[in-house]
Amino acid sequence: MISITDLLTDNRIPGNYFASDAYVQGDLELGLLENRRGERLLALPEMLLQGIYAGLEKETGQASRLVLYNCGRWWGKNFYARFCEELTDYYQTPMADMPMVEFIQCLEQCWVTHGWGRIKIDHSYQDRGFLVVTITNSPFTKQAPKGDQPVGFLEAGALCSFFSQLTGRELHCVQTTCESMGADSNRFVLGLPKRLEPAETMVTNLDHDAIMQQLCQL
Repeated sequence: MISITDLLTDNRIPGNYFASDAYVQGDLELGLLENRRGERLLALPEMLLQGIYAGLEKETGQASRLVLYNCGRWWGKNFYARFCEELTDYYQTPMADMPMVEFIQCLEQCWVTHGWGRIKIDHSYQDRGFLVVTITNSPFTKQAPKGDQPVGFLEAGALCSFFSQLTGRELHCVQTTCESMGADSNRFVLGLPKRLEPAETMVTNLDHDAIMQQLCQL
């Protein structure tokens, strides 16, 4: 809550740090995109994403899934560090002390502003040791080669690393639904590796709700 003292000593009332109109700044003449701290942002053309996926598939075959997952883990690790640094600097409070509602709002807005789709955190299974993350309109899933299994390996790795650092526990992440297979969104389940391991084989023949029911019974 903002007090009268805060208003008298600081004329800036913090809003959502990642609000698109404030976070993304650019110079059309120079072709530059920067965030509000003056750090460079990179726009990836769809053709480049398609080329990366096609190149990995050609060079590594089935191993491309593991490569993408591990790349995602590095992305998630660095994203978490930058996310914490920017929020701490802007709100002048350690991220660990931020209200959960404010933290989630910042994460959701950050995802949208960077053009990664829309992310939602589902706490319905938290008391059973699982966290469900839903991403819609993912550019990474859209450009990945379609198959008979979910293809969001990059995002799965990123979410795994991000929430592992956030919780201080080594987590695993499994995608249970995928837009590339006609689903309305991409759903990712996070949990301890041993508890989540059975979900790897369930993805091919069970829907998301059935997978969660099975996991919660184990």
